[in-house]
Amino acid sequence: MTLDFEKEKLVRELKKRKPGKVLVQLAEGIKQNATEFQPVFDELGIEVIFSGETSWGACAPAVQEAEALGADLIVHFGHAEFMKLDFPIVYIEVRDILDLNPLLQKSLSKLKKYKRIGFSYSVQHRHDVEKIKKFYEKHGKQFVLSKKLGHVAYEGHIVGCQYAGLKSIEQDVDCFLILGNQFHAMGAVLSVEKPVILLDVYNNEVRELSGLRERILKQRMASIEKFRNAKNIGIITEIKPGQKFGSPTYLLEKLKEQGKNPIIITMNELSPDKILNFYNIDAFIELACPRIAIDDFAKYPRTIITFKEALVALGIKSWQQMLKIGLV
Repeated sequence: MTLDFEKEKLVRELKKRKPGKVLVQLAEGIKQNATEFQPVFDELGIEVIFSGETSWGACAPAVQEAEALGADLIVHFGHAEFMKLDFPIVYIEVRDILDLNPLLQKSLSKLKKYKRIGFSYSVQHRHDVEKIKKFYEKHGKQFVLSKKLGHVAYEGHIVGCQYAGLKSIEQDVDCFLILGNQFHAMGAVLSVEKPVILLDVYNNEVRELSGLRERILKQRMASIEKFRNAKNIGIITEIKPGQKFGSPTYLLEKLKEQGKNPIIITMNELSPDKILNFYNIDAFIELACPRIAIDDFAKYPRTIITFKEALVALGIKSWQQMLKIGLV
């Protein structure tokens, strides 16, 4: 990867805001670059602390951490703004400077039978969108960006839990093309029924993800069935501001109505080790990122389902209704 960390933007924002102490959050793949930024803050006479906590997305800005450290600004690298918060945050998206042309050429063979392409990208590639659009139009394709709906920052932008923008154009396209990695493409597969093709820039591959949707849906249905037989239930909430999916008190009431024994558990970050400590809990509902239960289900020693899946398990929603609104 050849990354542009937009240091000019960083310096410009720091000079404008004049913070005394800054907490820097780096996405997981760029934490090794932390030492590159220390001189920038030193030259401006600003105290800086680098967060060692995980940073999977802009849904998890480290506001509580910053407040505990007495920082007056967060600089968040690697993601676009997800939601408005009552704390000053500068988002540095980090551009991935790649020659995409060989990968785009490779994709044409996968796109032969499709005329209208729905397109979404991870934020590191936003600067290339116009160039990509011209490439496909030159080869006779109609190019449609996913809509800016939910918490995505831009038209065409894709994040792991926001796929309304893809669903909104599904009837207007023949397939979806996702520029990024399998994490984003897998979420798209679960949210739309049209074929999804991944432009995997990091493995230099073009893959049609046929069969993935059916396999994951079978896994989720099996998890819901196991949950229905569980007696002791843990409802897990996270304190991160952008990872609150569903009401724990609502679920507590509905679970009690069906004769189950629920408790509410709070965590800063859900992990298999933390689950093990609750050895008497038969199954969990996690109200943090829905991708935890879906992507990492095999890592956990107990059944874990999402809020939407819990509504199905409790008979409040049907499986078909859930699929219509989207698994994530």
